Amino acid sequence: MAESKVHLKLLIDTKSNRVLFAEAGKDFVDFIFHILAMPLATAIRLLGKQEMVGCLGKLYESVENLNDEYILGNNKEIFLRPKAPIPISSVPLSFLTDTPDQKIYYSCSECNRSYGSNTMQYSFSDVPDTPCSTCSRPMTRNLTYVDPPQKKDVSNEGGFVKGVVTYMVMDDLVVKPMSTISIIALINKFNVEGLAALQEKEVDFGMNKALNLLKASLHTSNVLTTVFLNDKHHSTSVNIS
Repeated sequence: MAESKVHLKLLIDTKSNRVLFAEAGKDFVDFIFHILAMPLATAIRLLGKQEMVGCLGKLYESVENLNDEYILGNNKEIFLRPKAPIPISSVPLSFLTDTPDQKIYYSCSECNRSYGSNTMQYSFSDVPDTPCSTCSRPMTRNLTYVDPPQKKDVSNEGGFVKGVVTYMVMDDLVVKPMSTISIIALINKFNVEGLAALQEKEVDFGMNKALNLLKASLHTSNVLTTVFLNDKHHSTSVNIS
């Protein structure tokens, strides 16, 4: 399966060796907004415990190492692999979040034989070996939950932002609608020494860069410069004069 990628244009100040902003569409902006909805434990797991500032990596590791018998419900996954509170199925670059697991439920194998008769209540649980409410035997028979088909709304683009707009994403991930006035104001703000110092660079943004962006966003305010400036692969550059 081909890696998901989006396309960006960077405007670089070659004198100060920094990215001023990225010209981006809905797909990239949806992705960086999605970072805000990402559970902290997911970021720790993706980047590695050793990459975390402070003691969060140690906290994550302690949960990993804690015996299941000390966890209510014997389910550490709700801490180690939590689900994002905001649905991200329509975000093109949602590869930083796990694909939602298929829902598995458990029923009683003995009582299930009589299911279909109105004389017996049917019990099930999402925790294996839960005692059956009818016979108290552990429920071990797998049941798979199937989501009902979703009605498609053609007026709903999905994601977070509208797709008819081109966006400016600053080096520190501030997002604004693209406009000539904003570009001029940005160039003045950073005291760019003439248009000859500016360079436009086209880049592809995929999984590796996404992980680098997530990591950089936790350590620096010069995120785009950190992630893209030294990238020499799959990119083309043209000078603006």
